[in-house]
Amino acid sequence: MPDYGHDLLFGANIVPSAQQADTVVALSQLAERAGLDLVTFQDHPYQPAFLDTWTLLSYVAAATERIRLAANVHPLPLRPPAMLAQAAASLDILSRGRFELALGSGGFRDAIASMGGPPLTPGQAVDALEEGIAIIRAAWDTDAAGDIGHSGEHYQVSAPRGPRPAHDIGIWLGAYKPRMLRVTGRLADGWLPSLPYLRSVGELGEGNAVIDEAAAEAGRSPRDIRRLLNLGEELPADQLAELALTYGVSVFTIVAGDPRQIQRFAQETAPAVRELVAAERDQAVREPVTAERDQARPSGRQDTGSGTTPQGDAPFPATPTPDDGVRLTDIRVWDESARPTAPRSDPGRRYTPAEQANAQHLIDVHDHLRGELAQLRDLVDQVAAGTIDAGAARSHISTMTMRQNNWTLGAYCESYCRLVTMHHSAEDAMVFPTLRRAEPALTPVIDRLEEEHHAIHKVLERLDRALVAFVGDPAGLDDLRIAVDLLTDSLLSHLSYEERELVEPLARHGF
Repeated sequence: MPDYGHDLLFGANIVPSAQQADTVVALSQLAERAGLDLVTFQDHPYQPAFLDTWTLLSYVAAATERIRLAANVHPLPLRPPAMLAQAAASLDILSRGRFELALGSGGFRDAIASMGGPPLTPGQAVDALEEGIAIIRAAWDTDAAGDIGHSGEHYQVSAPRGPRPAHDIGIWLGAYKPRMLRVTGRLADGWLPSLPYLRSVGELGEGNAVIDEAAAEAGRSPRDIRRLLNLGEELPADQLAELALTYGVSVFTIVAGDPRQIQRFAQETAPAVRELVAAERDQAVREPVTAERDQARPSGRQDTGSGTTPQGDAPFPATPTPDDGVRLTDIRVWDESARPTAPRSDPGRRYTPAEQANAQHLIDVHDHLRGELAQLRDLVDQVAAGTIDAGAARSHISTMTMRQNNWTLGAYCESYCRLVTMHHSAEDAMVFPTLRRAEPALTPVIDRLEEEHHAIHKVLERLDRALVAFVGDPAGLDDLRIAVDLLTDSLLSHLSYEERELVEPLARHGF
């Protein structure tokens, strides 16, 4: 798949927590200071724990000077397109051309209906989105004669045009299925999928092909459509460069709640990716362009998809993190001896670099969770030493990746979602179903891992209760330490078990 040649942008997708509104704004300002290009916020009005996204976008626009702003994404059924066009243009004018409009057809139909939105079928939602884009573009086209005149199945609009945005606002679509991808190719300025929602990285190539064909049929160049990607979690620079060069991704956004993560992504990862991509593009310009080169992989790059690569295949390299057997408490939240095991793999199998990267990715994600666990233990030590109070510790813990709530990863349940971890939710919603389909023999292992996810959430809830109790009674320090030790025992054991059973299958089947 081609490199579309767009300039590279890097962004932070910040959870718009109403209980931590000051932190949300501060992280947005930090993203700007650190050098990121874009800050986005999910738009789920049916989630009462979140700030209203339009209000937040306006507030952050006033609190920043350079960084671009967008939702991730606006569900169109809850935003009448004529009003949406006026709001977008107004914010773009006020922010001096820093707003982009990201739209979705509205995936959470029941939640949208609960807010008074129209009860649309998936097909109707796509029809309505097409009508909405036409209305929005007509509203911004202040050079055209007359009012907006639209009489469709879903929208009837007869209203004045304007205001005109300060710059040509890009319309980015969150799309996955073929029909939405074709709409993107015909009508949109950007494609914005989320990597955790894809069965494999190769789906980026499949999506590009549909978009490019639709663009050509509409008389557009595929280069007219920017390719964006929500990463979920940060990936190494070489993998991001590969996504840019192989699949044309030019905007990378991570879910960010840790200031250090934002600074690292902006000041280390982004420059490294830009350097790698610039070097490859420069080499491509210097080298003769031949038919063979169009078919061959450039030197130094391997396929990130699920296909095989003749050069560079190797035995399985990723080493699961072993369970050291150390336990800090006598409490057991499950029987480790009852854990099922997956069928063993072919010892003679060779793995492409892309497959090796898939395997290592799970370990890297778990290493991040192990690091956050170490932070949590350090916070409790600080509480015990009197360095910080328990309220501050609890607030900090609620921003950690292990505890971040994300509506888009599952159905709403206040008490459960407050505690659910993004990593576990992504596995339950996307990774595990893929593995079940690809290899049914893994089902007993996956069932057990899901059970352990729920057990860990209960341990997290116990820790939260212990922190609350300690605020009112410092004598509760022993209970607090026990809760932290129990989380350490269960989480580290779980992560090691998951790596032992799934690292190799993930290499074969991808994420």
